[in-house]
Amino acid sequence: MSRGLVFFEKIGLAGVITLNRPEALNALSERLIQDLGNVLDMCEIDPEIHCMVLMGSEKAFAVGADIKEIQSKTYMDAYLEDFITKGWEKISACRKPIIAAVSGYALGGGCEIAMMCDFIIASESAKFGQPEVTIGTIPGAGGTQRLARSVGKSKAMDLCLTGRLMDAQEAERAGLVSRVVPDTQLKEEALKVAQKIASYSLPIVMMIKEAVGRAFETSLSEGLKFERRLFHSTFDLEDQKEGMKAFLEKRSPVFKNR
Repeated sequence: MSRGLVFFEKIGLAGVITLNRPEALNALSERLIQDLGNVLDMCEIDPEIHCMVLMGSEKAFAVGADIKEIQSKTYMDAYLEDFITKGWEKISACRKPIIAAVSGYALGGGCEIAMMCDFIIASESAKFGQPEVTIGTIPGAGGTQRLARSVGKSKAMDLCLTGRLMDAQEAERAGLVSRVVPDTQLKEEALKVAQKIASYSLPIVMMIKEAVGRAFETSLSEGLKFERRLFHSTFDLEDQKEGMKAFLEKRSPVFKNR
């Protein structure tokens, strides 16, 4: 189903969202970001979607912001329209898990929106980079912040200061990517993982996402307190009772998402 510059399909309890601007290697135009946001909003409120997969084409996940659109912006243009924050960050604000399935180029903003997802599965052809330095600017959607948290200071400095690209194998070693699969198996593998996540209790999955996210926003002691309170709260869920009962009875649980 086409949703403007985004293609959407529901497969089981997973929503597969495909950036669909191949003539521009999925450059992140304002319209594409709007269309993506609309689909994410739809997935968030759909009770039959528990997990999402975000992907591009075989050649490019996304090559970053559309330079033709942003080249002439002034500081005040960017400030008043809240460029990036009001649109792109919608990905990071989603409460349901999102898996980035990356093939080909994920550069600049493309790398950054992949990092906004909860984890990245990459094909062997994937290449990541923050080449903004080569066009006279800096990363603006998390390239200096999320990247440093994922791969550490030295690797983030290397990538951002030189503009070089990192292949899938290096990205996995550095911790940016959770796993690397053959190009022909990327969608299949990402969907398999999404369906596995979607088979669990939705409130539990959302709590896990929230708790892991808090680890990057607070101190260890405060993060542990937050985790502990969420853990305690699960004992009021029907799914917790069903999950533990099923374990003791040596059967598969039947979760009701409450």
